[in-house]
Amino acid sequence: MKQFEGRVAVITGGASGFGKEFARIGAQLGMKLVLADVQEDALDATVAELKSQGTQVIGLRTDVSKAEQVQALADAAMTTFGEVNLVFNNAGVGAGGFVWENTEKDWEWVLGVNLYGVIHGVRIFTPLMLAAAAKDPSFQGHIINTASMAGLLNPPAMGVYNVSKHAVVSLTETLHHDLGLVTEQVRCSVLCPYFVPTGISQSHRNRPSGLTNDAPPTRSQMVSQALSDKAVSSGKVTAADVAQLTFDAIRDESFYIYSHPQALAAVRQRMEHIVDQTNPGDPFGDRPEVRAGLVAALRG
Repeated sequence: MKQFEGRVAVITGGASGFGKEFARIGAQLGMKLVLADVQEDALDATVAELKSQGTQVIGLRTDVSKAEQVQALADAAMTTFGEVNLVFNNAGVGAGGFVWENTEKDWEWVLGVNLYGVIHGVRIFTPLMLAAAAKDPSFQGHIINTASMAGLLNPPAMGVYNVSKHAVVSLTETLHHDLGLVTEQVRCSVLCPYFVPTGISQSHRNRPSGLTNDAPPTRSQMVSQALSDKAVSSGKVTAADVAQLTFDAIRDESFYIYSHPQALAAVRQRMEHIVDQTNPGDPFGDRPEVRAGLVAALRG
């Protein structure tokens, strides 16, 4: 997709982090925007900001884990603007701790947003794009699914998050192959950021009351939270940087989008272990002091 002006973008998680920066770039390019977020006050503020700049934009409070709410988002986009060209399945949450300590509610919350949110977006918006492409040979569409480097690696004490993001990578790669069988007008990409200051480490602020745990967090969950807070807040690559990389990838029809290409060395190492049938490598092999500190914190 080379032309953005006048085209319609739907962005989930559009009130903060990557989503808000996608919206800002879309507005600068003259796009019409449909923003979704579960945090209504932040959503209202973002919509107001963009409207003040003359952007055609609507916002809809949306819990992407709920299929009917994603369907309502699509209905609103079509009713207001008549078509959808870009879909950013971007809403995401984070949670950590040992996998055997994650509760059923932890899994339901993280998979609901990170995986089912993408599933609903793909299932609901792809047919709209394919129908538009069938009617108009000049139509162009693109779907961007936000995964993570945790979708290509398996850092410890992040299992529930890792699982959700690995599934998004797999879903998007499959979508790429499936689309290639039926059209050249609709494409997709997977965004795999590393540690970027976006607020995801504080996503528990929007955790539904029905999915909160009764018991206090375990030691591993507290250690994971502290590490995540530190890593995310100290990131040097910004959400705005990642948003620009994403729009560049859309123009270039690039599938994989990385915020930190240097992290691919660890991905290569993981693939080599898989092919060579050797045991998974130590994720802290080049930083033994980090592993020692983590072990000390976890064993008390």
